[in-house]
Amino acid sequence: MNETNNTDNMKRELGLLDATLLVAGGMIGSGIFIVSADVARNVGSAGWMLVIWLITGFMTISAALSYGELSGMYPKAGGQYVYLREAYNSLIAFLFGWSFFAVIQTGTIAAVGVAFSKFFAYFIPQLGDDVILAKILGFNISSAQLVSIALIVFLTYVNTRGVKSGKIIQTTFTSAKLVSLLGLVLFGLILAKPEVWSANWSNAFNIQRFSSPGVFNAYPSFYALAGGIAAAMVGTLFSSDSWNNVTFVAGEITNPKRNIGLALLLGTLTVTVLYILTNVMYTAVLPMNDIATAAKDRVGIAAAESIFGTSGTAILALLVMVSTFGCNNGLILSGARVYYSMAQDGLFFKKAGELNKNAVPEFGLWIQCAFASLLCLSGRYGDLLDMISFVVVIFYVLTIIGIFILRVKQPDLERPYKALGYPVLPIIYIAMGITFCVLLIIYKPAYTWPGLIIVALGVPIYYFLMRKK
Repeated sequence: MNETNNTDNMKRELGLLDATLLVAGGMIGSGIFIVSADVARNVGSAGWMLVIWLITGFMTISAALSYGELSGMYPKAGGQYVYLREAYNSLIAFLFGWSFFAVIQTGTIAAVGVAFSKFFAYFIPQLGDDVILAKILGFNISSAQLVSIALIVFLTYVNTRGVKSGKIIQTTFTSAKLVSLLGLVLFGLILAKPEVWSANWSNAFNIQRFSSPGVFNAYPSFYALAGGIAAAMVGTLFSSDSWNNVTFVAGEITNPKRNIGLALLLGTLTVTVLYILTNVMYTAVLPMNDIATAAKDRVGIAAAESIFGTSGTAILALLVMVSTFGCNNGLILSGARVYYSMAQDGLFFKKAGELNKNAVPEFGLWIQCAFASLLCLSGRYGDLLDMISFVVVIFYVLTIIGIFILRVKQPDLERPYKALGYPVLPIIYIAMGITFCVLLIIYKPAYTWPGLIIVALGVPIYYFLMRKK
């Protein structure tokens, strides 16, 4: 396909450190403080809980290493959308972009925004999700939803002022949350409870599922076990997602052919190690039953209270607020660059393909803000994200298969960085991704078919846009 994406007017103001912190900041939201509860219910042991996070980390780093080759070949705004377009065709690329706008990015922005507001309410209870202000069209509108929308609007405005403004927030808040999370881990390991550690690790690899408080039962069959592992990974994969956001802002990164690949490696490796250490800390201060039954799945709060006593809740609430604030900034900053590339191809609102006086796609930022805010009000973003996790992995698999396709289609194109471990690591990721998707289709259809329907809705929209074009 002819190249139509022009990023010459964008300002390259993001260096290697900024790009690395964008990777790490996009990955760390509120998931690491919550998801381990569901993992514990599905696998029932400390060893297997770490295995699930290790598998997720391996998949994430393998995918990031593969994306490094693609980012070097196409160092321009749009990232994954551009890779899919070049490897396949504009339809596949559009279906990714459509899903990205309809649920993946906007739903994540809404979910992270509401997570911020829920922990903010710890300090100001009047702004909690149980304070209902109005009921519109059958939807309850709470104070927390309005706080989350205010956060999204504020960060969107900041990012319309130029990439440098967004960069300052991203660098500051991501650095703060990395240091804070590491501090929480260190305090937890120093103040570990020997009796808890011994109980959790005495039979660490006896995989079982939670049936009621204090009761874990063996899986009845291998197939049920496989379904349980796949279900456990839905949350861990979501918590480790958004690492690819750095590819969307390639048009604003200095020396992108080198820095994007390095940022992907450094960012995903840093977060993976931190996630593993966090879960080791959980097993050092909380019995497996307490991890599985944490109130509202807030394992982080339970761990912080165990470490710091009654002040632990405030400490963790502040950490989550810092984490989600920085995470949402990165999501908002990068998301609009995909719509910019789509608009350049005539597959999104034309105005989204224009840059404002600060050299950023302002219209794309505001339309993303509006839709994410609607999802906040609907309260359905959580269900949508459960449905779309399956689709996210499919697009990752398709993109990595694209490396093999492009080596045949465009063998002479400059590849300043080649996929590490090619072809072994990409093949392993593809096999693991397909296995995960097949297991979800068989054992957790509620996580799969709705997501596929959302993607399929993009097909008639694509042909409508092509006819107009």
